[in-house]
Amino acid sequence: MDDLLVIGGGPVGLSSAIYAAQAGLSVTVLEAKVGIIDKACGEGLMPGGVKSLKEMGVIIPVYQPLKGIRYVEMGRAALGRFKEGEGWGIRRNVLHNALQQRAQALGVNIEQHRATDIQQDATHVTVDGFKARYLIAADGLKSPTRRKIGLHTSSKHYARYGLRQHYPIAPWTDGFVEIHLSPLAEAYITPVSKDTVGIAILFSDKLRDKLRGKDEKFYQAALAEFPALQKRIEKIKPCTPIQGAGPFKTTTLKRVKGRILLAGDAAGYLDPMTGEGLRLGFAQAKAAVAAITKDKPQTYEKSWKQLTRHYWFSTSLILLLRKTPVLSKLVVPVLALVPSLFDWILTQIEK
Repeated sequence: MDDLLVIGGGPVGLSSAIYAAQAGLSVTVLEAKVGIIDKACGEGLMPGGVKSLKEMGVIIPVYQPLKGIRYVEMGRAALGRFKEGEGWGIRRNVLHNALQQRAQALGVNIEQHRATDIQQDATHVTVDGFKARYLIAADGLKSPTRRKIGLHTSSKHYARYGLRQHYPIAPWTDGFVEIHLSPLAEAYITPVSKDTVGIAILFSDKLRDKLRGKDEKFYQAALAEFPALQKRIEKIKPCTPIQGAGPFKTTTLKRVKGRILLAGDAAGYLDPMTGEGLRLGFAQAKAAVAAITKDKPQTYEKSWKQLTRHYWFSTSLILLLRKTPVLSKLVVPVLALVPSLFDWILTQIEK
């Protein structure tokens, strides 16, 4: 019997396994998919996330240093700089491969297996015959584990979605994640190497209903919301297929049930707008493992709320602004007029 089972072999699941192995625990990761997993995401890692990777001993072979974030709308721009160190632009598959290699180097057992039957009692958790004292479920937005153990909740909400593709072009953003705003969407341009950028488009039901569809034509039509960006890449052929995700908002009743802990998107998620997903996921993995090593799993609930409190508040506020046309138009002008405010906001989310 292991000390820990992890369901989900993505970044949060693997970081949970790494932190646990570093703490001297025996770990088995159960992942349904084979090989290196790609996923639609902005691929920009905040300085706090970079710090977590170094703490875990994860070596990233290819990345692009990031200085901060630039908002662009209607010819206006606002610039915010990181104060806690540099961020990194990293291809999702590069990140996943590096995390997997580190986990295996620490002796983590990774099994290609889709979890189905999950049972627990006062001393351990059993998943299809695999046994451990504790279980961390890091199996994503739609987390089957969350549903199976009765922690999933559903509610009406402002549905948001995302599409991402890469282009073989040298970054033009001078070390910044560039965010273009339009009334119906946002485009995130993230340098991920010296000759590649990722372009993620986030949008709500309004744009989806307007364009109708989720294929390549939809992505190109969504790009038309950003004429300057579309013109810059119009002669560049994408180098990766389109990846999609959403709807984003996910809520849970709580993050702990007996010996089972939820981490990452499985624990609850609002929107990738602030770019904090991986940073928060790594931090949750660390907190979950800390609770397990102390044999006090219930303490993770409080830790999770402390870690995510600012994220839920700030992201909810930004989404409210984006849904209010009059206020939305003031975001870039205000941040451009008061750059110290932008820097302060970044300081709150980058640690």
